[in-house]
Amino acid sequence: MIDKEVISYLKPAHGSYNMLIALLFVYQGILGLKIRRQRLKGQQQFTIIKRHRRLGPFLVLLGLSGFFAGLILVYLDTGRFIKYPFHFATGSTIALSIITAFFISRKIRGRDSLWRDVHFMLGIFILCLYIMQVFLGLGILL
Repeated sequence: MIDKEVISYLKPAHGSYNMLIALLFVYQGILGLKIRRQRLKGQQQFTIIKRHRRLGPFLVLLGLSGFFAGLILVYLDTGRFIKYPFHFATGSTIALSIITAFFISRKIRGRDSLWRDVHFMLGIFILCLYIMQVFLGLGILL
């Protein structure tokens, strides 16, 4: 097993990392909202669209790595995967939602695609879950 002192340093590192990822998802959401507003006005800035599309897959990997790092950290600390069930359930839902949003984004075609609205709503859901997850994580750390 890993030394408990090392784990005590890894816990806030995990929280800080995922807080950074949450902020990057907020940034991604802001980009998506700008794209949506411009599309509805009939104007499109392709530089913002390219940035949003380029950052998306990278954020999927970063978000999933934060989830799995948390799983591993809890396992190394306690010998089981689920010590904090609400934090685990929220993290699992975030991970599944991120994957779903990624695959839905691949189906978006044309200006009035139904998948565009589903992707938008799922993005809002992910951001809300991240806010909830931050507070659950702070409750664990403090």
